[in-house]
Amino acid sequence: MVALQEHLPPDHRLGQVYRWGSILSAVVLLVFGIMGLLDSIPFFGTKGEHVMGMSSNGLLSVASIVTAVLLLVAARIGGNFASTVNMVMGIVFILAGLMGLAVMDTKANVLAFGLSNVFFSFVVGLIMMTFGMYGRVNLYLPYDNPYYQARHPDVAELAQQQGAQVALAQGSTAAVGSDPQSGPQSPRAALNKLRTMPPKTTA
Repeated sequence: MVALQEHLPPDHRLGQVYRWGSILSAVVLLVFGIMGLLDSIPFFGTKGEHVMGMSSNGLLSVASIVTAVLLLVAARIGGNFASTVNMVMGIVFILAGLMGLAVMDTKANVLAFGLSNVFFSFVVGLIMMTFGMYGRVNLYLPYDNPYYQARHPDVAELAQQQGAQVALAQGSTAAVGSDPQSGPQSPRAALNKLRTMPPKTTA
């Protein structure tokens, strides 16, 4: 199971991915919500009015603005929080699309969902989930990925003992050292070798 609260070093490049994912999604939702409110559409209408090619009512407009604010707050905080919010909201949007599809053309359609809204929810949900999971949920994360190191402390410890932490921080192949028979090693090759080595025992 993937832990959602693992440590991400400050100013890591993955943090920018999570931030921009939140910002882009927030801008689209904010514009959609504001335009819906400016059109003075009914608040609880189940049919809705056309806004940006989709159906909307006042409740959906307010919900879009609240979601956009949450995503902007997540972008401001960054790190694991932004990643988790992107993933959670992505799942919420996909579920909202499924629910909207189920209640379409009924009195239970309180958000005035139309078919275009369903497609929009699916697409935006997948985009937000992709941003949130990027570099965090993968079977083959690189060894210098902070989430990989958090899940494999033995490898990180071996890398530190052998001086490989310099290569992880600077991306330098020379800092890892060299094999007397094969010459300089890349950080990935060196860490792969370190991972298979048994840990040192103390007398």
